[in-house]
Amino acid sequence: MTVVVIGAGSIGKRHFGNLETLGVKARLVGWRAFRPADLEGASAVVIATATQVRAEIVTLCAARDLPFYVEKPLAYRADDLAHMMTIAAPLAERCLVGFMMRYHPAFRDLAQMDLSGVYGFSLEIGHDVRQWRQNWSFAGSYAARPEGGGVLLDLCHELDMAHCLFPDVGLRGVDALGHADFAGVDFASRIALAGGGAQGTVAMDYLSPVSLRRIALRGTGGTVDLDFIGGTLVMDSGQGAQARDWTFERNDMFLDAMRDFLALVDGRATSDIDHLPRLDRVGTSCALIAQAWEARRFSGMITGDYP
Repeated sequence: MTVVVIGAGSIGKRHFGNLETLGVKARLVGWRAFRPADLEGASAVVIATATQVRAEIVTLCAARDLPFYVEKPLAYRADDLAHMMTIAAPLAERCLVGFMMRYHPAFRDLAQMDLSGVYGFSLEIGHDVRQWRQNWSFAGSYAARPEGGGVLLDLCHELDMAHCLFPDVGLRGVDALGHADFAGVDFASRIALAGGGAQGTVAMDYLSPVSLRRIALRGTGGTVDLDFIGGTLVMDSGQGAQARDWTFERNDMFLDAMRDFLALVDGRATSDIDHLPRLDRVGTSCALIAQAWEARRFSGMITGDYP
């Protein structure tokens, strides 16, 4: 098997390294250097480019019946998403979308709980984007682009997790904060969701001086508070809190997702994950992300230098 990884940024390099770790022959090609001829001899493709160019590669893969692993989000406009899903439909059962947070052990615990009594939820992620990586420029990155950039798309794992836990909720509105130097780019977004007896919010930002990532659930049977960064899951039914801790390597999620993708390519059984992010199973989650991006309403502006 030979897998072509398209996109030589940090995530593309991670996938390339993980494929080598798993003993799979891989070729890494930057998007600017990529040519369709690079797909010759490939068994599968990993698409780790900027969002706005993924449709072109999906089209090439579909024409060659090449299964692909595509990074999230698949698309940020509903029409583009529908077009890509139609093109890729014949091979969708062999493709994976990079919703790797579905592989987080704490989220997998949540996914196995009875959440029927939950009436309120919140998912939140935030960090100062200027502290993201050493020698990294926000202004020169994909995140600063009005098309395909911004925090909602960048950190859309939280919206995907909300959809997995509460599949009956629908979009009620999106309030965003922008910046005068980056027209059309959301630096903070708060998404309101409701339906199926539950209501909640998903919030993401590029602003918090303290990195945070957490889920809070409120139900008639108790409360659940999950802190991804602190590594704790606390449940309280009113009879005293119970806490669980966990330790794991972040890259394990990427490895587990890649193992499932390779299994799909080979026609083997995948892992027992509750929400396998196979392309034919993630359409509604991808649609919710695109719908939220298109529904953003800029209600304020932030200040500061973002070089």
